[in-house]
Amino acid sequence: MDFKRITSGFIVGLALIVLLLIQNNIITGLMFTLIAIVAMHEYLGAISKVCKPIKWISYLSCALVLLPSFISSQQLTGSLIYAIPIILLILFAHVIATDMKTSFKDMAYTLLGICYVPTFIMFLTMIDKMQNGKILLGYIFIALIRENLPNGKIILWFALLAGWGTDVFAYCIGKRFGKHKFSKVSPKKSIEGCVAGTIGATALALIYTFVLNNNFSFEYSYFVVGISGIVLSLIGQIGDFSASCIKRYVDIKDYSNLLPGHGGMLDRIDSVLFIAPFAYMLFTLI
Repeated sequence: MDFKRITSGFIVGLALIVLLLIQNNIITGLMFTLIAIVAMHEYLGAISKVCKPIKWISYLSCALVLLPSFISSQQLTGSLIYAIPIILLILFAHVIATDMKTSFKDMAYTLLGICYVPTFIMFLTMIDKMQNGKILLGYIFIALIRENLPNGKIILWFALLAGWGTDVFAYCIGKRFGKHKFSKVSPKKSIEGCVAGTIGATALALIYTFVLNNNFSFEYSYFVVGISGIVLSLIGQIGDFSASCIKRYVDIKDYSNLLPGHGGMLDRIDSVLFIAPFAYMLFTLI
């Protein structure tokens, strides 16, 4: 199992490197949209055990991921404000049109999936599209946009490492030394693993900051990177537990067997999903 986990993890990592080397924002957006469709398929498969989700609008909502590739951030904000009532209108109209064969519960689970999968993944596309900005500090995300930075590729790469760095350290340390269970939501996770995940990911952030500062003439604050690393690692772990909440509720171990040793797409990106919007907040507010 460990060999399968390492092999599939290597393949996914290699695919991401290729993804992040692509300079065309539209192509990157299309690839993230494909990821959203796969993740949505897994989510719908999971909740179908407890309800009858409205699948057509769920898949259609994945087009949200592509929006930042075509419109500005200001236009995107306005579009999302309008999208919320439109989606609710369509969902209630579907309930009415089916003479309530589609229940309120079905509609609620469908709406949760739209908010959870494509909306969160859309923030990765928004980060990828970033061109210029103030110097920002934050996590292995490395926290930083610098004026005249060609695009958000470097930031996006570090954003992905942020969530997965936590996962790797939590898994390795927790499996070997974990003795105190953290929560019934995810019985295999330990307090030792969670703490190690945060420490390890933050250490990686500081190492990357050291490399950038000493080899590429950056001047980033180790203190700010360290604090941001702790905060965003914790957010990523909440994302991991959130995905586990859904799995426990529908009584499944993994969302799918797409990635041997890792489960499905949602199992692999659950922490990154939650990190993405908060990373974007940091990049635009700090």
